[in-house]
Amino acid sequence: MKVERILAFAWRNMKQRRLRTSLTTLGVVVGITAIIGIAALGEGFRVGIKNRMQQGFELDILVIIPGSFTAGIGEFEPQDLENVRNVSGVELAAAVITIPEASLYNQEGTKLNALTVAGVNFSEITSMLPERLVPLEGEIPLNDENDTIILGYKACFLNETESLVKVGENVTLQIKARMPYPPYSEVSINKTFTVAAILGKSGTPGLTNFDYWAFIPTRAAVNITRKENYNIILAKVSDPEQSEEIAREIEDTFENPYAVSILVPVAFMRQVDNILNFVQLFLTAIASLSLLVAGLGIMNIMTVSVMERTREIGIMKAIGAKDRTVLLMFLSEAILIGVIGGLIGVLAGFGLSHVLAYMISSFMRPQGQNTAIRAPETGRLEIAPLFTPEWAIFAVLFGIVVCIIFGLYPARKAAKLNPVEALRYE
Repeated sequence: MKVERILAFAWRNMKQRRLRTSLTTLGVVVGITAIIGIAALGEGFRVGIKNRMQQGFELDILVIIPGSFTAGIGEFEPQDLENVRNVSGVELAAAVITIPEASLYNQEGTKLNALTVAGVNFSEITSMLPERLVPLEGEIPLNDENDTIILGYKACFLNETESLVKVGENVTLQIKARMPYPPYSEVSINKTFTVAAILGKSGTPGLTNFDYWAFIPTRAAVNITRKENYNIILAKVSDPEQSEEIAREIEDTFENPYAVSILVPVAFMRQVDNILNFVQLFLTAIASLSLLVAGLGIMNIMTVSVMERTREIGIMKAIGAKDRTVLLMFLSEAILIGVIGGLIGVLAGFGLSHVLAYMISSFMRPQGQNTAIRAPETGRLEIAPLFTPEWAIFAVLFGIVVCIIFGLYPARKAAKLNPVEALRYE
């Protein structure tokens, strides 16, 4: 018997038992919907997190600190900076001197919102981060020998409209220090700077969000701290894909490689991406269990169908139908259920992923942070489900395979029936 006739016969049998067929197909639809919904949502979540991380990290910038990221104990010497600059693959290296317990005040004595005051070489830092250090007002001086200051957007704006200081005005840097001799009293050291530029709003989270930062020249920071030691070294690499190898070479320039910690954004993103991929596969595997349950339903329904159609099978075999023909007829029903359920499930899964994305996004709002590395006031995290043809094809094929596997036993049972005994069956 031709394949077209077998499929037509299977379709006719399915139409005769519409309720049973619909309920069986519904099980496949639910399974495919769960797979597609979770896969599309997981892929969209993974891409969304990756994009957020790319906004918050410069992929070609290595952040080097003494000690560990948790402790951060120690300082770098000028020779350490030179050693980093000499590493192959490092285009530019810039030092950052953070001034502890520093506060900024405008001419009226109002405290600015700067959480971190850092000494940097203006020309080096702007060459390294040209897209982050864009002046909203004024210009960034290229000469490091001056008493100017660059303020982040949030550092000098009380709100979006009221400015605490303008370009050209003076601000006072106040530092709390303790006397090195009895009675070890606390004193304040004041230094006046002129505002040279106000940076534009960063709008991105991460290490390169300078909304709450204030920058002064390196020489001024050295004079204030009375020592030329650095807290952070930023290294710009020529090829981000070689970041891990360059980081290892940088570690080797120190006598004790374990005395420094290096943040490699590319490696960090790769690890996060692997974790998200694993979570996505894990959730998809759990969703696939519902399809296996649907397969058990198919086996059960088709076994009952074989029992109901025993006399019909006996008549077919009595007039010359081969075992293979009977087997293909029942398998065709299982395949049709898998195809129909798979296609409907793909469309339903696409809709389900958008519903789940909206529900999850409505609960995910950024939390405020009171740290130097501060996230901006952005809207909620929007998750856009990513629907890929690969997942759709996989889900439909998986559904068909499950239907064939679970439909094989009742189909073989029907094919092996003895025609004489089948005709006697009541």
